[in-house]
Amino acid sequence: MVEELMVALWRLEAERPDKPCSLARLSKQAGLPMSVLRRQLTLLEEAGLLTLALDDGGITGTVYSSPAGRQLAAAMMR
Repeated sequence: MVEELMVALWRLEAERPDKPCSLARLSKQAGLPMSVLRRQLTLLEEAGLLTLALDDGGITGTVYSSPAGRQLAAAMMR
């Protein structure tokens, strides 16, 4: 599940490099319910692979890969 999520984020960031990825867009791309997505993103943020920014109330937000996260996703694509 983590691999698919990192690759989905990498692809979305490649499509729109100047914009952060919304949680809704990533949830749809990865095929994960928002509750599962949020738990996985929290773990990946703690591991230093991405940055998660939640809006007021924690309902919506954005996410972007760290340099280490981009390297990991690129390696998974090979």
